[in-house]
Amino acid sequence: MREFVSVHVVDGVGTLVLSRSPTNTLTRQMCREIDSAATELGEHTDVAAVVVFGGHEIFSAGADVGEARVIGSDAAAVATAVALRAVADIPKPTVAAVTGYALGSGLTLALAADWRIGGDNVKWGATQILEGLAPSHDDAELLARAIGDAHAKDLAFTGRFAHAKEALELGLVDELVAPDHVYDAAVAWARRFVDVSPEALAAAKAAFRPASPGR
Repeated sequence: MREFVSVHVVDGVGTLVLSRSPTNTLTRQMCREIDSAATELGEHTDVAAVVVFGGHEIFSAGADVGEARVIGSDAAAVATAVALRAVADIPKPTVAAVTGYALGSGLTLALAADWRIGGDNVKWGATQILEGLAPSHDDAELLARAIGDAHAKDLAFTGRFAHAKEALELGLVDELVAPDHVYDAAVAWARRFVDVSPEALAAAKAAFRPASPGR
């Protein structure tokens, strides 16, 4: 039984929903639940593609800082890597539907998806340093892979927000829509794959992935 993550399947599209109020921060429990939900969707024969959605207010504010300080940054990074690997390893096209904020490891979770659709008011940031923490190796790797080393270091060293237009230019997000249309746009993206061979899609996705996060 999952407390903070749920799975919904409609017309060939699966949705992995984050629902840890108020900001979907990533605890060890939530990361385990993301792992479980992603595995379930990956094995679901009626699912052609997957939407990762944090709800209509916020995608994720990143790691739970209070827990990270208690268990240590290394243990927190291991927990987060489980969630990142699980999303990246779903053998189907995945799209992150991003609202509000995608910060710290929450940004990295969005980057683990194949495509990102965000509201045109979303703020993006590698904000770990603002809490006196550092991005994990997986955070840094996925960020650099998406936008290049120089831009990744700029965001990680400063912790500044990238607003929607800059995020699009950098490559943090692939498509901007009105805030109220984020989820619908993500579902429309996912539905394009309903009639495509799942075996071919899985092979195509594997061909583009050099290594899973956390490995």
